[in-house]
Amino acid sequence: MNNLAGAWIFYTTFPKLPFITPKFKNIAQFSPIIGFFIGLIQSLIYLILRNNSWSAYASVPICVASGYLITGGLHLDGLMDTFDGIFAGKNKCLKAMKDSQVGAFGVQSLFFITLMQIACLLKIQSQIISILPICLFWGRFSTLIFIDKFQYITLETKSIQHKKYWNGFKKESLVSLTFIFIFIFYFLFLDKSADFIIKQIFLLLIGFFISYAIPKFLGSKIGGFNGDACGASVVLVETTMLFINAVLL
Repeated sequence: MNNLAGAWIFYTTFPKLPFITPKFKNIAQFSPIIGFFIGLIQSLIYLILRNNSWSAYASVPICVASGYLITGGLHLDGLMDTFDGIFAGKNKCLKAMKDSQVGAFGVQSLFFITLMQIACLLKIQSQIISILPICLFWGRFSTLIFIDKFQYITLETKSIQHKKYWNGFKKESLVSLTFIFIFIFYFLFLDKSADFIIKQIFLLLIGFFISYAIPKFLGSKIGGFNGDACGASVVLVETTMLFINAVLL
C-alpha cells in the first residue's frame, strides 16, 4: 500500500494521502496501473463535458490538458529533452537533455504529439473510456521494459533511480499484467462476438510490442535510460496506441 501511494504521489500532482507514508522503493511496478486511472479520469472529464453540451472540439483539448495537469507535464518534459538529446548527437546527448532550455526539436515534438493526440481522441470520442486508459497503461508499461533492458545513465553523481530497487521484469510486471488481463477479459465476457475478441487480442499483442519497440529504439539512441527517456517512451507509446485504435475504428 505504501509503495502504491508512493507511485501515486511520484507520478502525479495529487497531494499525499493521509495516514499513509509513501515509499519510492519498487514503485515502478505500479506505474502502468497509475496510467490506467489517469486515463480513466481524463475520459470521465471528457464525458462530463460532452454530457453538458460541450462540443467534441472543446472537450478533447480539455481532456488532453487535464492529463498534463495531473502529471505536471512530467512525461512531456522528458519527451522534449529526449528529442533535443537525440538530435544533438551521441556525444552531446546527455548534456542537451540536461539543458534547462528547450531546443527546436523538443518544441516540435511537443507540438506534433499534442496535435496527434487531439486528432485521435476526436476520432475515438464515445469509446474514449474503454480506449484511453489502456493506451496510458501501455505507455507506462514501456518504462518497465526500459528499466529492465538498459542501464541507468545520468550526468549527476547522485540520483534517485528505479534500477537500484529492480527485481527483474517478471516480478515487476506481474501486478500490471494481471490487472490489464482482468480488465480486458471482463470486456470479452460482456461482448463475446468473434470480431471483438480478435480485435482485443490483436490490441493486446500490439500494445506489448509497441511498449517494447519504442523504449528499445530510444535506449539504443541515447545509450541507456533515464527519467527523460522514460517520459518520452510513455508519451510516444500512448500516442501510437491511440493512433492504432483510431485507425481501427
